[in-house]
Amino acid sequence: MIAMSDIVVGANAGRSRSHNRQVVLGCVRAAGQIGRAEIARASGLSTQAVSNIIADLLEDGLIAEKGRRAAGRGLPAVQYTLDPAGGFAAGMEVRPDAVFAALLDLSGATVASERRPLGAADRQSVTEVVLSLRDAILRQSRAPEERLLGAGIVMPGPFGRTGIRGSGSELPIWDDVAPDLWFTEALGVPMRVENDANAAAIAERVCGVAQGLETYAFIYFGSGLGLGVVHKGRLMAGAFGNAGEIGHIPVPAGGRTVSLESAVSRLSVQRALRDAGIDASSVDALDRLYDSGDRALLAWLDAAVEPLSAAVTIVENLYDPQAVILGGAMPDNILDHLIGAVRLSERSVSNREGRTGPRLLRGASGRMTATLGAAALVINQFFTPKIAVQP
Repeated sequence: MIAMSDIVVGANAGRSRSHNRQVVLGCVRAAGQIGRAEIARASGLSTQAVSNIIADLLEDGLIAEKGRRAAGRGLPAVQYTLDPAGGFAAGMEVRPDAVFAALLDLSGATVASERRPLGAADRQSVTEVVLSLRDAILRQSRAPEERLLGAGIVMPGPFGRTGIRGSGSELPIWDDVAPDLWFTEALGVPMRVENDANAAAIAERVCGVAQGLETYAFIYFGSGLGLGVVHKGRLMAGAFGNAGEIGHIPVPAGGRTVSLESAVSRLSVQRALRDAGIDASSVDALDRLYDSGDRALLAWLDAAVEPLSAAVTIVENLYDPQAVILGGAMPDNILDHLIGAVRLSERSVSNREGRTGPRLLRGASGRMTATLGAAALVINQFFTPKIAVQP
């Protein structure tokens, strides 16, 4: 059974047909398997309206019948579920040294993925690699082109000229042009461009540990450190798309005040290891170092606890999330270590009676989090109505 709080209420009286389609699709997605009467009760739509929409969705191949379920008197009710092959979404992640691509089906499962190194980070080189990867994942998956719902691209923020330039984790090549306009023209289709932390947060909602959560925060380990905040199923993007630049907030660290990213990020740990004469340029290298009990890495982890604990407290008290999720391009064992070591503050709104879930979670999407998030942005938009219309 799904709760009314899990979906957006639909509109009878002839209001927005596409809105109501999204409401019904959202009900089917949330329940996994559901009948018409239950959709009508949960959405506020009339049974006839639901029946009409179900017929359209079946014809479009977005949902499928999945047996019957007995419920009291009368014939067992037909159950409906998403058809994973009913639609696909492409996602690209542009990093300073590589481009990743993935194709998700309607259920959020990955059906194709590719990675290409980025020899140069100028716009033309980035665009050529993106185009090549798009073609590669479509060939690999054999997904019908007409079933492609859209595509998303993610990259490190901030976007535009701001006062926090020069951290070493951003891509300044987009200072004079909006990347969404550039990629839309280059690829010939409308493109959704988002920063990597925001996309990672949505990936967890579509196919990760945030399934079932409506309001949560995602601390994302890319090259630097970012924050994606989801409120009632929607991203908090900010006026210029730069909300969540948590890496630049001041935090305590060993008796000093430093920027969070300088103490807790992949750039930070790689710098600490380089000072110890260790090259750890990849996630796999960090994974091996942790498994071997490397002293320099363990020292960095010990030093990261204080600033990360302060950041978690700030996030909890600012946004009142159901949970804070840690994830991204960092080995699972290091993320688990940090989650276990973080000192959760008692002076936090998240420290409350009756809590049913943990305050900290590890993201389930792993090293491809932001890449999956680029595609998940498209899927989430496909299922989430833009307006909440009351019947």
